[in-house]
Amino acid sequence: MSFQWLKRYVPRGLYGRAALILILPVVTLQLVVSVVFVQRHFEDVSSQMSRDLAREIRLVLERPELAPALDLTLTRVPESALPEQSQRRWFDFSGLVVTQTLERAVPGLERILLPDDFDMVLYLRDAQGLIELEVLRRRASPTNAHQLFVNMMVFGMLMTLIAFLYLRNQLRPITRLAHAAEAFGRGRHEPYSPSGAVEVRAAGNAFLDMRNRIERQIEQRTMMLSGVSHDLRTPLTRLRLGLSMLDDEDREPLERDVEDMQRLIDAFLEFARGDALTGPAEPTDPVALAESVVEDAQRTGRQVELVQVEGTGEVSLRPVAMRRALENLVGNAVRYGTRCEVSVTLSEKSLRLRVEDDGPGIPAERREEAQRPFVRLDPARNQDKGPGVGLGLAIAADIARGHGGVLRLGESETLGGLRADIVIAR
Repeated sequence: MSFQWLKRYVPRGLYGRAALILILPVVTLQLVVSVVFVQRHFEDVSSQMSRDLAREIRLVLERPELAPALDLTLTRVPESALPEQSQRRWFDFSGLVVTQTLERAVPGLERILLPDDFDMVLYLRDAQGLIELEVLRRRASPTNAHQLFVNMMVFGMLMTLIAFLYLRNQLRPITRLAHAAEAFGRGRHEPYSPSGAVEVRAAGNAFLDMRNRIERQIEQRTMMLSGVSHDLRTPLTRLRLGLSMLDDEDREPLERDVEDMQRLIDAFLEFARGDALTGPAEPTDPVALAESVVEDAQRTGRQVELVQVEGTGEVSLRPVAMRRALENLVGNAVRYGTRCEVSVTLSEKSLRLRVEDDGPGIPAERREEAQRPFVRLDPARNQDKGPGVGLGLAIAADIARGHGGVLRLGESETLGGLRADIVIAR
């Protein structure tokens, strides 16, 4: 049996679902108790008391002198005093039982008036005419029946409130764990200590172990690459010294090869270390950051423009890392195209940095592959243009993920080339 239709009506948050799990049984229990109480108390007890009253009324009709002793008031009234119909309040459920019981048990009963919880007036007809009989309501049905409902509602709400406060204290460690995991996913290190129930503490300790292992792995990789960098630079330096002794005709091609090796090693180490991602995030104006990148590109003679800005404000970013990602996207755009347009869109929920060019673009089926390190797409990106090594998009994607965002590639609608969007949730 499928319950997919029910999901749209169920709260999405943990607190909302916990409240629903807590309140639904309480309300259901109160409804069941109310129905049982109405059936057993209102119907059975009221029916029994009404039958006893009916016997007394029949006795008084046969022997009117017993009316004062039975606390009944009999009065002969004219026909004009007879109401048009019986009277009962719509919410008086016990009055419905009283009316039905007396109509079956009292002969000659014409009308029953139940104006309130205290008085009851009956109109009966005998051989001599119309009789008005006044009797106290408590003789036909129990009084203060609403007290059970009031007590049940008051104590039910009180216990639900106490239970919800306790449940909130139990759920708070889960939300703290979720916030710490979300912050770590966005590249922030927030202090966290496990608390709460045993299962929540186990999940918290597992998260801390995972975070520590990831941080140790990154640290070990950085240390290893630092050693590799030192070991590789030494033989490259010896090669330069050896090449300097050769003739110019033989030396220059070999020196270019050595420089290419040095550049590839530096690019790889820079990508692997992720130095620009270190440090805490800080409030940053993305518009000012984009304007600075565009101005630097324009000073080098590149055709780059900031064409659109929507929204103002600050976003928690690592400015050095985000600047590096934006510079890589702009560098790719001007390397494989002639024009580049940058736009910034800042809303309440997200930040979008868009870079578009008029180059050949990247086929849709190879856009995910283009974000991998050291991937060169021959049909889309000509290797003869510039000193790229296939890290520009990979670094931008890595920085976007480090901010809890994503790098999306598409086709530019205005320039026809590649469109690269860095989207970060605020």
